[in-house]
Amino acid sequence: MSKQQNNNNNNNDNNNNPNGFFDKNPIVVFVIFSIVTIMAFKSFFPEDAMNVNGGTAAYGQTVNKSIAYSDLKKLIANGQIEYVGIGDTSIKAVSKPEGGTVTTYRARKVIPDNTLIPMLELQGVNYGGVNEQNLLADMLFGWVLPLFFFFAIWMFLAKRMSKSMGGGAGGILGMGGAKKMINSEKPNVKFEDMAGNKEAKEEVSEIVEFLRSPDKYINLGAQIPKGVLLVGPPGTGKTLLAKAVAGEADVEFLSVTGSSFIEMFVGVGASRVRDLFEQAKKNAPAIIFIDEIDAIGKSRASGGMGGNDEREQTLNQLLAEMDGFSSDGAPVIILAATNRPEILDPALLRPGRFDRQVLVDKPDLEGRVEILNVHIKGVKIAKDVEIREVAVMTAGLAGADLANIINEAALLAGRAEKSEVTTEDFKEAVERQIAGLEKKSRRISPKERRIVAYHESGHALIAEVTKGAKKVNKVSIVPRGLSALGYTLNTPEENKYLMQKHELMAEVDTLLGGRAAEEVYIGEISTGAGNDLERATDIIKSMATIYGMSDLDIAGLMVLSKQTNQFLGGGQTSKDYSDEMAHKLDEHIKNTLDERYKLVLQTLKDHNEAMEEMTAELLEIEVITGKRVQEIIVKNGGTVFNDDDLHHDKKDEEIEKTEDTKAIDESKEETKKDEE
Repeated sequence: MSKQQNNNNNNNDNNNNPNGFFDKNPIVVFVIFSIVTIMAFKSFFPEDAMNVNGGTAAYGQTVNKSIAYSDLKKLIANGQIEYVGIGDTSIKAVSKPEGGTVTTYRARKVIPDNTLIPMLELQGVNYGGVNEQNLLADMLFGWVLPLFFFFAIWMFLAKRMSKSMGGGAGGILGMGGAKKMINSEKPNVKFEDMAGNKEAKEEVSEIVEFLRSPDKYINLGAQIPKGVLLVGPPGTGKTLLAKAVAGEADVEFLSVTGSSFIEMFVGVGASRVRDLFEQAKKNAPAIIFIDEIDAIGKSRASGGMGGNDEREQTLNQLLAEMDGFSSDGAPVIILAATNRPEILDPALLRPGRFDRQVLVDKPDLEGRVEILNVHIKGVKIAKDVEIREVAVMTAGLAGADLANIINEAALLAGRAEKSEVTTEDFKEAVERQIAGLEKKSRRISPKERRIVAYHESGHALIAEVTKGAKKVNKVSIVPRGLSALGYTLNTPEENKYLMQKHELMAEVDTLLGGRAAEEVYIGEISTGAGNDLERATDIIKSMATIYGMSDLDIAGLMVLSKQTNQFLGGGQTSKDYSDEMAHKLDEHIKNTLDERYKLVLQTLKDHNEAMEEMTAELLEIEVITGKRVQEIIVKNGGTVFNDDDLHHDKKDEEIEKTEDTKAIDESKEETKKDEE
């Protein structure tokens, strides 16, 4: 069924429902009803009507006048009054016809007055009582209208409450519905707009084919996956990929966040899940996309949820809906995204619900080039800009970061009143993304400036002369970010998925290089190395507790800590070891740091000339490139490690070959001796 047909059906339903307007506008209906009732009451019971005993029939034209009580008595005394009606608070008198006109006088009664009745009897005027109370009016204005006013105010407040709580139609106060929380659209996004995730697109491409032509698969007896879970770090394009699937298949895309199902009232989330699936079936073929599904799909075994917990009720309803509906008759595919797949309930991940998990990871070098080419459309860039060079500088960044870098570069070019975005703008945008905003206005003393120059030179030199360390791209003593007085930018050309032990140690040496440089060339250490020491300690601790890279007398191959968050970084770490092991671990970390620090101190002393020249150049021009750092080291007799193999060293290989050759020669000599 197409969307147009569904819209026509909905319109027909609305046209065939005569009470639709009254259901949606109760306050307007109440106002109309009140006006009609008051007008009807006034027409049947006019204010000048006289409910009297034995009243005189009025004919011709009637005139109403309000007069004083004394004037009324004068009219009675002059014989101009034909009938008088006496009420509790007022007196109404009808004059004798004069020229076809009858005048009705109304006067406020003066109490006590014992002369009125004798005067009426003396003049021969008929008189009687007037009932000033009206039962219908008292009931209407005393009981009915207040109840209606209360009902109208209650309806108004209920509607406002349902809007503020995100509820749609249905349920108490309208909180049970999900229509207003669901974003329904037909995206124009295609796979070509989703660059850098070739494998992920291939995984979901068959879903597009199924939505386009489901009969082809159904006739073969094939069952398309009901659900696909997109997992990956933030900013990698999980939502964009889901929209691209709907755009390629040209089907309805119903998107909702996981947190939209959770309310303070138990049962509201379950009701919204039912509404979501009902709406998807009406719009089939369609795609349901639940973003951040971990908000409702957290494992029930992790604790923290009771039998009546709202999140658990919502999860149970989601499991029942995914298990109960079939995509054969009404093709509906469920896509969900999360960056915390490890906390999801196992029942949610079993076959028949979320059959597949598609990893949407950070892009590699070629992927970053594709993403940058997509986002530079419409941006005026200079001819000398090399997109691959920008991609090399952005290793480890996600697609959202790359889009932000291009936008930041365009803003920088506009701020400088350039007609095109240049390479310098892109480099500055990358540094802003990684290191923070440049603080040119921050003034530091010459002493602190000299300390920062030696500190950053120590980082850069150790990074270039240490095997396995990340190479230097730029060294600067210009303050950036919140607290950085200087920085050394180490950007690998490609993402690394594995790190060897010597590479981790090289990273520790690079971090210790700044503090060691202060000790050697300043003679006193400062607080600038606080973050470096923290990161170095964490690396050595992880090597011993997670990666099994410690000696056998420390932890050996034992895993002492487990990280629970693989995509968000950090997260909770579970520890399971004794106090004795903790003492050994502390000693190991301390001893390792001391050993590496002594090695770094000696390395800096061996490259004294290079350190002095690099520091002097930094103090003069504030920024030097990684290539210039290498030139300074080589110029002063140092050795720079270039194109280091991740798995083995050429020197080690040569040593192994030499040892193998010696072993062969020794075996040959032994053979000759045996033969002799």
